[in-house]
Amino acid sequence: MADQTARRRPATASPTAPEVLVAPRGLKGVVVADTTIGDVRGTEGFYHYRQYSAIELAERRTLEDVWALVLDGALPRTRAESEEFRTEVARHRALTPRTAAVLPALVGPGFEPLTALRAALSLWGEERGLRPLLDTSPADAREDCLALCAAVPVLLAALLRLDAGLDPVDPDPSPARGHASDWLRMLTGEEPRPERVRAIEEYLISTIDHGFNASTFTARVIAGTGADLGACIVGAAGSLSGPLHGGAPSRALDAIDEIGSPARVDAWLRPKVASGAKIMGFGHAVYKTADPRGALLRRVAEGLGGELVERAAAIEGRIEEVLAEVKPGRELRSNVEYWAGVVMELCGIPREAFTPTFTVSRVIGWCSHVLEQTADGKIIRPSARYVGPPPPQPVP
Repeated sequence: MADQTARRRPATASPTAPEVLVAPRGLKGVVVADTTIGDVRGTEGFYHYRQYSAIELAERRTLEDVWALVLDGALPRTRAESEEFRTEVARHRALTPRTAAVLPALVGPGFEPLTALRAALSLWGEERGLRPLLDTSPADAREDCLALCAAVPVLLAALLRLDAGLDPVDPDPSPARGHASDWLRMLTGEEPRPERVRAIEEYLISTIDHGFNASTFTARVIAGTGADLGACIVGAAGSLSGPLHGGAPSRALDAIDEIGSPARVDAWLRPKVASGAKIMGFGHAVYKTADPRGALLRRVAEGLGGELVERAAAIEGRIEEVLAEVKPGRELRSNVEYWAGVVMELCGIPREAFTPTFTVSRVIGWCSHVLEQTADGKIIRPSARYVGPPPPQPVP
């Protein structure tokens, strides 16, 4: 009887645990998956999509061509292949009447574009009939990804215009209209100038993917559960809403305005550094050299020209000098957000639309990672190290 009683007692936690690998905080430097989509080589100041330099792609190819590369694994080889992909994108742009009719209810006091986008995408996904990726064929999942990426700029532009008291602009169904051009046209309500279209296109291409950043990792974690595509992208967009990930371009531009001139950099910057405040637009978690995206966008901004570009360049130089002095060895250079804000300002994009513009491109990377994680079929389930009072203790 004593042996039976002992066998029936509930198990108690052992003070020892199986051997585990303890990762650094934030998983910095930890490889958690294999990917063929791209990589960031921070010590070299280089990143790539598939086997091509992302910067060279931005300078030489269209957004649709690079989209096809990231999603399907290969660049279009002929004009016909390129036009075929553009046609696929264009036919997915239109919103259903039901989704369009609900958008006005998502704007109002306290409107935040990414919050409203998450709600709109949930409705869009429900109306499209998205099923768990575990139950969706690869061909259907790819088609859903293409449709979702095409819908994001339409939803965002409509929401931003409604919040400004303006009527939404319908998307252009013609394949001749590029994705970047249609985003600017729907957002501003005007036919965009070619130089602005190309500038925004280079920005969008350069920000499609960038390693396992917070939002991309979030999308893959959700995809690993077999959830539907909408859940993956809504979760990723939630991660992007944090200022430490996607909200810096407008803040960096606000800082340029606040500083005013290079002569005021020291008075503005040194107290912030002393207080431990983050300097938006400078430094990066991965790059130990200049951010190659920032270098690209500086060239784009210089091509557009103007007083803002000259002022931004002079302020950038002085901030980097001061940071090198007060934080030696840290390599705190300007990053993509600094010059992204300048480029978007010069292209007539309102500041509340800076992060949404980033979403227009990054959703392509998110969807590509979702497909890759779904094909892998592995749920992402790390462990945590418990550091509270030792259990079990008597319950009072």
